[in-house]
Amino acid sequence: MTRSDPETPGSRLCRSVGVAPSEGSREARQGGALALVVIDTNVVLDLFVFDDPAVAPLRAALVQGRVAWIASEAMREELRRVLDYPHLARRLDGGGPDAVLAAFDRHARRVAPAAKAAFTCRDPDDQRFIDLAVAHGAALLSKDAHVLALARRLAGIGVPVRRAWAPSAEGAVA
Repeated sequence: MTRSDPETPGSRLCRSVGVAPSEGSREARQGGALALVVIDTNVVLDLFVFDDPAVAPLRAALVQGRVAWIASEAMREELRRVLDYPHLARRLDGGGPDAVLAAFDRHARRVAPAAKAAFTCRDPDDQRFIDLAVAHGAALLSKDAHVLALARRLAGIGVPVRRAWAPSAEGAVA
């Protein structure tokens, strides 16, 4: 890295090695290799834009390949749309939205959209995150009140919903 390339958590994450698609398979998780996660847009912003200390354990897990993040194309599109909001555009470093989207592309393994889950979120924009987590048996990381309201019900079917990632959660996803 040169002096003209400022080091930020997002830039470190952008340069790190991405998660290989096979690492997020059910077979790998059954062996305890990786936890599978779905990350909502607000947490993605905390990772790549806001440098929120609460996401430091998640950032480390992604960089070190200890967690497999899955996302659909619709989730990426939502992030792209949100990055155009004026109050967020001012927070982006020199790479702008393209750097954030590149980090998303590097670390999130794209999967097909999931079928509608049995649980319905009051916010239709959040439903896709729930559907994907349920379909893949993944942990769901979200700060959204509508998603968090379903946490107990989702936990009952093996989908933990958390506000933040904790290293102790890495082996907890079945």
